[in-house]
Amino acid sequence: MSTSSTPQRGVRAEPARWPELAWLAVPFVVGSIIAFGWLAEEVAEGDTTTFDRSIFLMVRVPGDPGKLLGPVWLPETLRDLTSLGSTVVLALVVLSVVGYLAASRRTAAAGFVLVAVAGGQILSTMLKIAFERPRPSLVPNAPEVFTASFPSGHALLSAVTYLTLAALLARTETRGAVRRYAIAVGVCLTLLVGCSRVALGVHWPTDVLAGWIVGSAWAVLCSTVSAQIGRRSSVGSA
Repeated sequence: MSTSSTPQRGVRAEPARWPELAWLAVPFVVGSIIAFGWLAEEVAEGDTTTFDRSIFLMVRVPGDPGKLLGPVWLPETLRDLTSLGSTVVLALVVLSVVGYLAASRRTAAAGFVLVAVAGGQILSTMLKIAFERPRPSLVPNAPEVFTASFPSGHALLSAVTYLTLAALLARTETRGAVRRYAIAVGVCLTLLVGCSRVALGVHWPTDVLAGWIVGSAWAVLCSTVSAQIGRRSSVGSA
């Protein structure tokens, strides 16, 4: 009777060293909490004002903050990029993925995505209410936004959504190159959305940085917990 090391169809592939990687997630999340707490304190005390203004104005025409440096097509491109982190686009992406997972009878994975993204939305809303930082007012023609500025909801939720989906895809792949590509795409989309918010004049750089910190930490935490639960379930059913 021959045995084969080839994974059976329908069996989810897990990285062989996931327990070790799970331990790496703990200091990352703890470090992110500490970093966010320090940044939030600096913002509340006004110590980031000089940094925020210098970065904010660095990408704008000197003496005319209403105009971006760069080609004439850049503002429209930035608006397209920032829409990748909007509530509508992220909701469509999440619902599409959840629908696919449900149709594939991967209800645990579908529930994981919903919990991760919904939790990120709750975090974003609670933090905005807690800090109530005003939006930048240096750009006269900036898009009108009515929610608080800190942290950036676009940056936070794009990090949660794209990094969570990247981690989910990475866990189903046995090929290292594919896993790295999935994570790289998730990171790039998150960075592009966050940078577009500053360039469009609707967020301070520290708003975006805070969103990245919280969103990535939440995505890592949810992905680690989900992977550990799946691993224990697989061991228990073996």
